[in-house]
Amino acid sequence: MFENTPLSPEQEDVLLELIRLTRKLKRKRFFMELNGNWFSMYNSQLVGEGETLLHSHIDTFQELRKRGFVAFNLNKPAYSNMFRYQLDITSKAIENCKNKIIQQDPLVAGGTPVLQMPEQRIVSILFLSADPTNASRLRLGEELREIQEKLQLARLRDKFMLEQRMSVRSSDISQALLDIQPHIVHFSGHGTSRGELCFENQMGEMHRIQPDALAALFEQFANQVKCVVLNACYSEMQANAIVKHIEYVVGMNQTIGDRAAIAFSIGFYQALGAGRTIEEAYKLGVAQIRLQGVPEHLTPVLNKKE
Repeated sequence: MFENTPLSPEQEDVLLELIRLTRKLKRKRFFMELNGNWFSMYNSQLVGEGETLLHSHIDTFQELRKRGFVAFNLNKPAYSNMFRYQLDITSKAIENCKNKIIQQDPLVAGGTPVLQMPEQRIVSILFLSADPTNASRLRLGEELREIQEKLQLARLRDKFMLEQRMSVRSSDISQALLDIQPHIVHFSGHGTSRGELCFENQMGEMHRIQPDALAALFEQFANQVKCVVLNACYSEMQANAIVKHIEYVVGMNQTIGDRAAIAFSIGFYQALGAGRTIEEAYKLGVAQIRLQGVPEHLTPVLNKKE
């Protein structure tokens, strides 16, 4: 049986760092091969971090293994001169550190920790909107004000930074993603029944963007953006394309009115500001539509990357 004695603060810090490294690798396994002084890993940028962690805390890893937090093996394959280090993270380890992980990063989706580097612990939100002159008017300013207010009143308000880009043209999207490096991207505007999102051209008129084009753009930011909210009519087709690259994408499966769109945003960002997960924020957004007495609560759809 595993030992149940509590971890020391130092041991817990090492465990947190190990979880952070494995999440960056998008695996539960930390794997290295040693040939002399040369280390090989799935992500070469983590070589230095992994080597330092492993050799600086070898005794701690032995203690973590006794407690059932990691499975730690060192072997020499018969076909190779290399030694192989393999550390498997257990669900017990993640559960043990869950509260500290949540404190470090409120974007804990579905109970899965998404640890970030210290400088990235502020969750950056990019609000994009477009309201072409040759389309019906939308209450985009009101939606933005509601999001700003809910984040400012939130318990974790210091964890969030909201940036906005209005009257967005197609070339503005990539520039904003590069400049702001957001974790959440929120688009509010028009969508067509063919799944196109409507941005603006140089004249301020409608410029339609196909689902595959926007998905190709988000593919370039897959390691940065964690969630995309498409608060526009018929945006589920866009969401289905984007979710191949981004972990969570919210789209609308039919037309959505201003009241429902704003209500969803209110509930969604209230929940995030309170430290809830993406999935919980989605559910609160849907509940907020129902509280407003608007029969459109089945319109928002949450897509999760497989």
